[in-house]
Amino acid sequence: MSGKLAEYFNKQPRLGVISTSSKDGMVDCAVYGSPQMIDEATVLVALAMGRTFANLQENPNAMFMIMEPGASILDWKGIRVYLKLREYVTSGPKIDTYKSQMAKIVGEQAADMIKVLATFDVTEVRPLIDFGQGWEKSI
Repeated sequence: MSGKLAEYFNKQPRLGVISTSSKDGMVDCAVYGSPQMIDEATVLVALAMGRTFANLQENPNAMFMIMEPGASILDWKGIRVYLKLREYVTSGPKIDTYKSQMAKIVGEQAADMIKVLATFDVTEVRPLIDFGQGWEKSI
């Protein structure tokens, strides 16, 4: 992978959708702006104590999708980044530092909603619309 993936992933402003599933296969999708690709194999996600986090505790697999509309559906751009939860923290210096940095960007109230800082391994990257091209052609 090239630096183009991390550059695209971290571009702001942007929103994406993170999809998770419980151990029983109950699927959830949630809009997130917080995911950050710290290198092309690792993603950090700030979470509340909601359904996404509950699902990840039962099933470590997730997918983050970024979409950019185009003139027609074939002109839409974006990527699907498949993830596997490596670790998470709910207290300690790592999450405290992250929340402090985020408070400067999004404000104290938004930063206080962060209860979990999750680290994921990138397991696969696919284009938003897959016609056999690589993800590089979809961004």
